[in-house]
Amino acid sequence: MANVFISVKDVNLKDIKWIDARFSLQDPAAGKRKFAEEHIAGAVHWDLEEDLSDMTKSSGRHPMPDKSALTALFQKSGLNLADKIVVYDDGGSPFAARAWWLLKYAGFKNAFIALEGFEEIVKEGIAVSKEMSNPVQTDMTPVWDETIYADRQLVKDIVLGEREGKLLDARSAERYMGKVEPIDPIAGRIPGALNLDWEQLKEQGKFCLNADVSSKLSEVANPGEPITVYCGSGVTAAPLYAMLAEHGYDNIRLYVGSYSDWISTVEMMVERG
Repeated sequence: MANVFISVKDVNLKDIKWIDARFSLQDPAAGKRKFAEEHIAGAVHWDLEEDLSDMTKSSGRHPMPDKSALTALFQKSGLNLADKIVVYDDGGSPFAARAWWLLKYAGFKNAFIALEGFEEIVKEGIAVSKEMSNPVQTDMTPVWDETIYADRQLVKDIVLGEREGKLLDARSAERYMGKVEPIDPIAGRIPGALNLDWEQLKEQGKFCLNADVSSKLSEVANPGEPITVYCGSGVTAAPLYAMLAEHGYDNIRLYVGSYSDWISTVEMMVERG
């Protein structure tokens, strides 16, 4: 099993680089506000919409930034590829996983997602601060791992049977089946996809690593088979990707554009029911 999630109780605090990824889809300014109020000492804040997405693009609701923008983010955050990095949010949220996946995509081998949310981390006695971090900028160069990234064409090839692979939809069963669609203009799913609601990866508001989660994963996929995960906008699929990686699945891609990108072109079919 890979080590993706980490408890701060097990972290050697020496030389850790902290990333604060707190965010709220209901209140987009909440993450920055919380960071200004208090954060892990030395942490930098990465905002979902300003740093981890390029909201000017039309490829889904949270499109991935260009590589140049991500490189600039890593450099101004004071990161080097060999750094040990722990990303946290409020706990049981998808935002730290989104940041972690982008780090993994860029070639960072020692990045981890904190199992605990910020409030629980504070209770562990880890130092906090209100001071804005000012890391020394680096000149690091990412080593992009295209084997974990999926675009619309790759997914289309899977749907058409021109490429081997299994699609996993991380949304709720109701959205997967097309019974309800509160956000996107067309209800349904990408044809042939199976469903595993990312909320089932949690217990009492925190990501859970027990045998029950392992069993849920094995019901929809086998380690080693090519899997592409998606959700509505590519955000909540990130924790599903991370949990699969945690449990030893090593042939996984994330369709960053996800369902909102899939339905943006008229020729893309959807399934319901």
